[in-house]
Amino acid sequence: MSLFDAIADERRGLAELADTLTEEQLGTPSLVPTWTVRDVIAHLTLGMEVSTLRFAMTLLLARGSFEKAADRLTWWMARRPVRELADILRRKAEHRFTPPGMGPEAPLSETLVHGLDLRRPLAIRRAIPEERARICLDFLARTPARGFVRSEWREGLRFEATDLSWAHGEGPLLRGPSDSLLLALTGRRQALSELEGDGVDLLRERYQPA
Repeated sequence: MSLFDAIADERRGLAELADTLTEEQLGTPSLVPTWTVRDVIAHLTLGMEVSTLRFAMTLLLARGSFEKAADRLTWWMARRPVRELADILRRKAEHRFTPPGMGPEAPLSETLVHGLDLRRPLAIRRAIPEERARICLDFLARTPARGFVRSEWREGLRFEATDLSWAHGEGPLLRGPSDSLLLALTGRRQALSELEGDGVDLLRERYQPA
């Protein structure tokens, strides 16, 4: 299975999940501050639905802030019925959009992490296929800072997975399940309680706003 096939499989799985969620579940706060579960589902459709022109205009209105532009577009898409959002994920599952200068590892990582963002608050556990987890851990641990990848969080730390053969870095240790490491590498504070090692408190400090 290619990485694009894996991305399509993840999108279809999220579409199936979205079809089963109640309004109460959709309104549950996700692991992303200010986003509900519905917002996360909507966000995952942006690369398939939002034109380059609309994104550029939104970025301009957001004064160059990628995060503010993403929030605005996410909330704009979230006004649609969730069944429509699920249908987009299903119909366009094989869409091959990748951020400029990045390969399929980027959308795969985004899809896996956002899947955790919405499943965790709903107490829906799902075992990520090992190869996909390993590829995304490598991407998040090695890619220069861009978008949701923040190199300043991981520098000088060692990350070790307990459920598959994967480790990266040197320094104070953070050790735990691969899905918790995916969340920790992308700034999700909620995952730190699932990790052990003398690097946990250091990473928690790095998350604090300047």
